[in-house]
Amino acid sequence: MDRLGSRCPLPGYSRPSVLICFLILATSFLMYPMLRTLSLQLHSAITGSYISGTHSIVFVNCPNEQIARDIARGILDKKLAASVNILPKTSSLFFWKGEIEEATEVLLQISF
Repeated sequence: MDRLGSRCPLPGYSRPSVLICFLILATSFLMYPMLRTLSLQLHSAITGSYISGTHSIVFVNCPNEQIARDIARGILDKKLAASVNILPKTSSLFFWKGEIEEATEVLLQISF
């Protein structure tokens, strides 16, 4: 009889295993967003692929505002992006045929 009493929990106290299960469940619930983000980034880095549901921004330089508007409308008409911002008069420095060139361009910020 003495052995049976030592195995049973005292009245008013929950079993340690139930408490541990609750703590594990609560911790995993709270850490899910971080773990999901880390796993998506790891998968993307290993496979080199884009994962739907993650956020991306692409910057595109255009020679003038009309071309930038045409590209932005085409992207939005086909629903390839959530938004496109047109940022006027961006100064660009770049290498072209071994020389450093400078140009004034219009920048598109495309958000997915």
